[in-house]
Amino acid sequence: MDKNKSALLVMGCPEVPVQMSIVLYLSNKLTKAGYDVAVAGTDAALKLLKVSDPDGHYVRKTIDVDQCIADIVEKKIDFDYCFAFMHSDAGVTYAATMSAISGAKMYALIFRKNAESLANAVEFPAEKIVAKAVHNPVPLKNKIDRVMKDQVINDQPMKEQVMR
Repeated sequence: MDKNKSALLVMGCPEVPVQMSIVLYLSNKLTKAGYDVAVAGTDAALKLLKVSDPDGHYVRKTIDVDQCIADIVEKKIDFDYCFAFMHSDAGVTYAATMSAISGAKMYALIFRKNAESLANAVEFPAEKIVAKAVHNPVPLKNKIDRVMKDQVINDQPMKEQVMR
């Protein structure tokens, strides 16, 4: 893997508990794989992240999601990979925006009780990682691990992962 690759994790609303643990997990996993990782989110989501990781062991770079969007539009930054977390229509909107403005390979991490119905709302180019997960992060973690092993680390094609 090229050590200069970058990844952006875009947090949606921090309402669903699994999001924070998966953001920390994925940031750590990508960093260990040599990626330059940044996490974008709303003010509330970033505050939760900073409380969860006060010394920056898992997340070293954060950015306000609106500032991140502006910086990508102005071509100040961009990323090789973008993982957009979504459990609501607002998350889908952030992900669709990133898909439209960024050159990053998009991954839609879709999680909630009825995740499959939300996955149907994703009508932009993105690899979907779909899991019925609200409180238990393990179903989403396991699917992310397969993606990391099969595609992100080795740059292999991926099929949609839907937990039934």
